[in-house]
Amino acid sequence: MFLLLACSSHPIERNIWLERAEKTFTSLYTNYAIDTTCLLHENYPSDTYYSIPSLASGSQRGFNQYAYLWPYSGVFSAGVALLEATGDKIYKELLENSILPGLEAYYDRKREPHAYSSYISTAPVSDRFYDDNLWLGIDFIDLYRLTCEQQYLEKAKAIWRFVKSGTDDKLGGGIYWCEQRKDTKNTCSNAPAAVLALKIYQETHESIYLKEAERQYEWTKEKLQDTTDYLYFDHIELDGKIGKAKFAYNSGQMMQAAALLFELTGDSAYLTDARNIAKEAYCYFFNYVTTPDESSVKLIRKGDIWFTAIMLRGYIELYKQDKNKTYLDTFKKSLDCAWKYAREENGLFNVDFSGKEKENRKWLLTQAAIVEMYARLAAIK
Repeated sequence: MFLLLACSSHPIERNIWLERAEKTFTSLYTNYAIDTTCLLHENYPSDTYYSIPSLASGSQRGFNQYAYLWPYSGVFSAGVALLEATGDKIYKELLENSILPGLEAYYDRKREPHAYSSYISTAPVSDRFYDDNLWLGIDFIDLYRLTCEQQYLEKAKAIWRFVKSGTDDKLGGGIYWCEQRKDTKNTCSNAPAAVLALKIYQETHESIYLKEAERQYEWTKEKLQDTTDYLYFDHIELDGKIGKAKFAYNSGQMMQAAALLFELTGDSAYLTDARNIAKEAYCYFFNYVTTPDESSVKLIRKGDIWFTAIMLRGYIELYKQDKNKTYLDTFKKSLDCAWKYAREENGLFNVDFSGKEKENRKWLLTQAAIVEMYARLAAIK
């Protein structure tokens, strides 16, 4: 794979973001690949002797030889983003021959509806999360858009059926977070549901998906938006208590859903929603820091890098509608600093883009998210 990546010929003009995406993707596979399988390690350095957290249902524990579904799904997102940025068949082949076969190791055909489990299906039974599956559904519908291969559309629709099985009338609707622990309905399982439904509607023009997207968007806005700043809380419990943590991906997905709804319906209220979220998220999730060269730069706030990558999707969707480069320019500055100050000799990144703090163990999902962000910046027109 690495020789192929090194000599691939891209049909788009090369730029620094694409070069960085490809180098980081190569570093990811160099450091996380496991011989004789398409699966990957969870961390670098790899350590097979830390235990899998208990199931939400409280059953057995075990030892983790491979990455969980969530970080592995980030690699899927990175591969799709690189295919979109380049149009290069090498990434299609990598998806078909490595990433997707590895992903199928997590597919659970024992429980109905079929869906992806949080750990490989040959291990003792593990939880199934609606949000884990939604991220995959979004990648599958994007892959369908890029390839026109029906199997990927069918995968996206199958995931949608699983997600729909996670809703009921409690709290007036909404999707639970986990199949095995139906005690909270989370922004991370409702906002991406709106995005997935909208993307399926874009490709199929089946009106039921637009209606479902509008329903999910309005439910999430009503139940989980902080009306003081337009950002989104994490979850609501069945007794109505709100979990008030704010994460970048939650507001980012609602931003993306709003921008897509504006594109598809022409209703300017959605564009206003997207702009309001964008403005407040820019204030909340970015801050000024001093870099090693003593420059003061507005950077992505130190935290979960994958959450930031999902937020970037929202800003890119909004940019398609209003062409305001302010936010994307800040992402570029942040990721430029990451390359200069947070990248280590082995090509892996720390989560503090200012370079001040470093981690001994690097999470697979962090590296995949950085590949995705570089690739998405490379594709912006």
